Amino acid sequence: MNGPYDVWLGGLIAGWLVVSASAMPAADTDTVSGSRRVHVVQAGESLSGLGARFGIEPRVLARLNFLPADTRLRTGQWIVIDDRHIVPAFEEGDGIVVNVPQRMLFRFADGALAAAYPAAVGHADSPTFRGGFTVTSLETDPVWDVPLSIQEEQRRAGKPVLARVPPGPGNPLGKHWIGLDRPSFGIHGTNAPSSIFGHRTHGCIRLHPDDIAALFSAVCVGTRGWSIYQPVLLAETGSGTILFEAHPDVYGLQPNAMVVVGVLAAQRGLSDRIDWALVAEVLLERDGTPVDISMPLWR
Repeated sequence: MNGPYDVWLGGLIAGWLVVSASAMPAADTDTVSGSRRVHVVQAGESLSGLGARFGIEPRVLARLNFLPADTRLRTGQWIVIDDRHIVPAFEEGDGIVVNVPQRMLFRFADGALAAAYPAAVGHADSPTFRGGFTVTSLETDPVWDVPLSIQEEQRRAGKPVLARVPPGPGNPLGKHWIGLDRPSFGIHGTNAPSSIFGHRTHGCIRLHPDDIAALFSAVCVGTRGWSIYQPVLLAETGSGTILFEAHPDVYGLQPNAMVVVGVLAAQRGLSDRIDWALVAEVLLERDGTPVDISMPLWR
């Protein structure tokens, strides 16, 4: 049961949520995914684990809760979660969209956002592909046929070299595999949930076990998808607030992000309503959270 301090803290957090929510008007769900809410810490949970589960950098989660980055969470502690992300501007229709630098997977159905999941994608040396794809297979309890390149990595690291890994807790693919018409690439689960929301795979798209189960049940052979690369995202909410979100350019494909933001703003007629000094600050930080960059007159 929560003690007096937790009751006081809960009231403080609830009040802060009301004030901060009014400071950034809510966007419609097709503009921004996620929400700001309170999470009660369960046994064994950590800042890094919660960050992986909800798609938040651990340092951002610590800062949001006024905690040192090395804080050890305690069971029953109340933590503010803010896992909002700008939904990429994309008009190809229903299906799956993976924004690689954002480390997010979005599913669209009936012309609207249906789900958003944090993902792990390829690291710089083994990047996730970019472009369109189609779902070609759905497998439960998949066998992992280990690629020769990964076998060589195992050999160099002095680890046992495995050619095939059967289903079970030791299988890195987890319980579900969504095969694509991109050879050797797929969307799958994991036996290491803490790896989610990172650039840690050999190019595949990896989801939390609960999220891949939900996606697996919502797609079919023939479902279309697109892998895109948008480290910076700009959106205008229904109330006119301009939001900006920036992520590291891990693959080095966008050398001048400020120019990109300028083009996006000009295309949408927003250039004279943006606080450009704040945009520069967000680009320096690149912490992956949406920031209100409206000029003070518009806030």
